[in-house]
Amino acid sequence: MLDRRSFLQLTAAGAGLAAAGGLRGQAPRRPNVVVIVTDDQGSADVGFRGCRDIPTPHLDSLAANGVVCRQAYVSHPFCSPTRAGLLTGRYQQRFGHENNPAWLPADTVAGLPVDQVTLADTLRGAGYATGAVGKWHLGAAPCFHPLRRGFQEYFGIRGGGHDYFRQQLTGEAREYLIPLDRNGESVAETEYLTDAFSREAGAFVDRHAAEPFFLYLAYNAPHTPLQAPPEDLARFAAIADPKRRTYAAMLSRVDAGVGRLLATLRARQVLQDTLIVYFSDNGGPLGEKGNASGNAPLRAGKGSCYEGGVRTPWAMQWPARLTAGRVYDQPVISLDVFATAAAAAGAKVPHAIDGVDLLPHLTGANPAPPHERLHWRSGPSWALREGDWKVVKPGQGAPQLFDLAADPAESRDLAAAQPERLARLTATHDAWNAELRAPLFRSPQG
Repeated sequence: MLDRRSFLQLTAAGAGLAAAGGLRGQAPRRPNVVVIVTDDQGSADVGFRGCRDIPTPHLDSLAANGVVCRQAYVSHPFCSPTRAGLLTGRYQQRFGHENNPAWLPADTVAGLPVDQVTLADTLRGAGYATGAVGKWHLGAAPCFHPLRRGFQEYFGIRGGGHDYFRQQLTGEAREYLIPLDRNGESVAETEYLTDAFSREAGAFVDRHAAEPFFLYLAYNAPHTPLQAPPEDLARFAAIADPKRRTYAAMLSRVDAGVGRLLATLRARQVLQDTLIVYFSDNGGPLGEKGNASGNAPLRAGKGSCYEGGVRTPWAMQWPARLTAGRVYDQPVISLDVFATAAAAAGAKVPHAIDGVDLLPHLTGANPAPPHERLHWRSGPSWALREGDWKVVKPGQGAPQLFDLAADPAESRDLAAAQPERLARLTATHDAWNAELRAPLFRSPQG
């Protein structure tokens, strides 16, 4: 397996040819790639998943004009590990990224390990312009900065969250008040944070519409703190729960930003040739500290290996390649974004990855399921899905067995009724688990 340095050296010559035009004019335009990730959005909180109190017309348009993956997952039930898996195409536990890194700018361990090749490295090596906008949450030290992980441009928040209205330009740099980062420099921002990210995403497209580009747009909404502009709160006055009302306003602002981005792609006449993938980084957080999101009928939420923690709304659009209005029912996972984008771009995948190219499956060229099984591990909790069967071990409790085809809410534990199946699937998990590393760092406490 190539390490990151070797891969970048091998791809530099190819990128130079592309920039010089050596690869242009010889084949049809390669698609742009746009990955849109929301933060702590409930799996039920989008129109194409049946949500009624929060209109999401622009997210719904991705579904209507593309493919909805009804059984879509992320590789971890909370923020940073999911992002590490997304950008590497590998189960993040293979390289020890199992927790959220604390905001420690001097810590060169707490972050996405620097030897890991990212999707941005890969597409940049294939001649793509690469840009990231929004939440990073993959390490605070300079060695983890997006500009050192394959992205040529960055605007956003490098920590795990931020105040949506305020930033602190002097004094102690607390994570949720630190200045925004533009290409390594602190910058002041006056717009509501979600709007600023939408603005910058459109500006990136404007700058690079004449060449293939990769845009990673990672909204931090609707993650707490629950803050929304007054005019948006007024639009949702009919929602009685004040937390749900603010959450709805925040999500609506994300949807408007996606609409703004789609309009820019359309105006630049590149929408037809753009592969767009949208999903949330985990299920919505529940309880007193939650954000009033909804995962029903799925069980539990953020932090859990039950369906409510790892299942996500998912839509993909590529008008030039994917038939509009299709629903795909086989399990897919966020690790697949790497392989799918690389294949669409004609880019070399530098290492063994766990994700697969979804395009043959979504177009019907390959009728087989993309995955034989999917895995999750978060501390003492773990889960495995094989076909319609899923084993969940919740913390210190005993493993439970569910038939998701008959019981998607994971309400009936069949472990006692099917001990042989449970034992086989547990042994399969144990074999996978033996391939993994121990966590390199712990999540911050409190």
